[in-house]
Amino acid sequence: MQFEEEYAIIGPIRGAVTIARGHGIRELAQFRAEFGPGQWRKRKGVATVLAKRTGVILEAELHWYEAAGIGKRRMKLKRRLDRT
Repeated sequence: MQFEEEYAIIGPIRGAVTIARGHGIRELAQFRAEFGPGQWRKRKGVATVLAKRTGVILEAELHWYEAAGIGKRRMKLKRRLDRT
């Protein structure tokens, strides 16, 4: 299932940082073939998300790929973060 089918981001993405770019991205050839050329980056950040099936609101670390003019693609919830 895709991220959008299971979760909804209900707050801003905070602390977004680039963790890979250009040839450091393993799937670079796939992204260029599917979405077009661009300065692709793999990024991560933290956001409040809603689990659509259960209605649970949680903090989570998200990873995604993005390029200028193309936007965010293939967002993944990597791990849940406990609220303290």
